[in-house]
Amino acid sequence: MTTDVTIIGAGLGGLTLARVLHVHGIPATVYEAEPSAAARSQGGMLDIHEYNGQPALRAAGLMDEFRSLILEGRQATRVLDREGNVLVDIPDDGTRGRPEVQRGELRQVLLDSLPAGTVRWGHKVSGVRALGDSRHEVTFSDGTTLVTSLLVGADGAWSRVRPLLSDATPEYVGASFVETHPFDSDARHPAGAKAVGGGAMFALAPGRGIHAHRERGGTLHAYITLNKPQDWFASIDFTDSAAVRAVIAAEFDGWAPELTALITAGETAPVLRPVHTLPMGHRWDRVPGVTLLGDAAHLMVPSGEGANLAMYDGAELGRAIAAHRHDVEAALSEYERALFPRGVEAAAEAADIFRLCFLDDNAPQGLVDLFTGHEQRQ
Repeated sequence: MTTDVTIIGAGLGGLTLARVLHVHGIPATVYEAEPSAAARSQGGMLDIHEYNGQPALRAAGLMDEFRSLILEGRQATRVLDREGNVLVDIPDDGTRGRPEVQRGELRQVLLDSLPAGTVRWGHKVSGVRALGDSRHEVTFSDGTTLVTSLLVGADGAWSRVRPLLSDATPEYVGASFVETHPFDSDARHPAGAKAVGGGAMFALAPGRGIHAHRERGGTLHAYITLNKPQDWFASIDFTDSAAVRAVIAAEFDGWAPELTALITAGETAPVLRPVHTLPMGHRWDRVPGVTLLGDAAHLMVPSGEGANLAMYDGAELGRAIAAHRHDVEAALSEYERALFPRGVEAAAEAADIFRLCFLDDNAPQGLVDLFTGHEQRQ
């Protein structure tokens, strides 16, 4: 292959693709809108699954580095009701089937595994267009352009590359998360820390929930979920952290104080995360010289699969390109034949879990049944 692969987006999927290509001796360049790797927080905990995320890291030759990041005990999961009663308490079984790591640390491992200069920071895409003969022009916000014969959109939910392939756009699902972090929780917020336990905690009721993860050093990462229209959230002044906490906490009036403390004790500015998805079964006809991976291809509701699937997409695309390095279209066709059904299956499962957690009238019973049924099958 004489032409570099051009990857838009330095998330986990795009970086995994670049790394797998590097392992196979194929050059790639990643263009990222953010000005540097440290420009913003990269999110919280990720459980890296043995059936997709871990094989992707194995293909990237990074399993030892991955294992060094694992936070032991964080596979523990519990489900609570609004009164704080523990309904399900599953300990970390030590099997490492879905061990937890910090997203930012995993991203740094991928960045460190690439040759210097692979990632071009501060390159925000403002437009793309087809030139014919499998070639595409990418224009950046500073006015510079590039032309490539292999363009990969790894640029997330609001992908600038997707319109080359599909008219689909993300749609709001009717729920949003508000993120916050209580720090040094065992000492400063012991009741909330005890409620969360050693790993992940879900406290649910119809239309709302409090989900929290125990991160490194006693930090808790809380995600407050509400089924509300976007206009409702738009009416809140998110520049006023105290006001945001008060408004959100009021939606959980009557809940156990150790749970609402995860809202009011947050020590970072609350961050709004509206939940959007692409249509179930999103796919496109083969367009020469361009494809998508991760959220750009199959944006779904949060379920623990998104990052894993993006890395797996990246690894599978990298391996297909390596196997057909003199026939890019054969590589892209092979990759997309597996990508589409994989995305449908994951999106359907994610939608089912999201419904059990936040949409069902009997929440949290559906999630309890899911976990207890799983435990009984073990």
